[in-house]
Amino acid sequence: MAEQGYRVPEVCNIVGITYRQLDYWARTGLVRPSVKDAKGSGSQRLYSFQDLAMLRLIKRMLDSGVNLQQVRKAMKTLKGLDQPALGTTLVSDGHRIYQVESPEAVVDLLASGQGVFAIAVDKVWTDLEGTLAKSAGKKGRSARAAGGA
Repeated sequence: MAEQGYRVPEVCNIVGITYRQLDYWARTGLVRPSVKDAKGSGSQRLYSFQDLAMLRLIKRMLDSGVNLQQVRKAMKTLKGLDQPALGTTLVSDGHRIYQVESPEAVVDLLASGQGVFAIAVDKVWTDLEGTLAKSAGKKGRSARAAGGA
């Protein structure tokens, strides 16, 4: 029975990388083919859909200006997470890579998952308005209760 997977020429075409990049990344362990790894000369690697997703993610990070060493570190951190990275957004300024789990939770992937915080100004504003409205409502009831007693 033939194994299902994507062959190297397909992977290079789909992801938009060269054979040399793919070969180097596989040999150095950045992304190893999960369906079938090469075993000696003449054998072929087969990659899964998940492998392609990781390769495309790596390519996008490199395209955004992140160097390969930082990409390796970020990928190691992502692979070590309890939950899969689906639903995660990665943000980079070309020097750092951040994992945005929610508007309030951003994780620096290059600092071994070190948490950083984000403050949504509009959320602070609306929370403050809500707190003030509740406070005004309580004061109004207290004043009516004191005046009516």
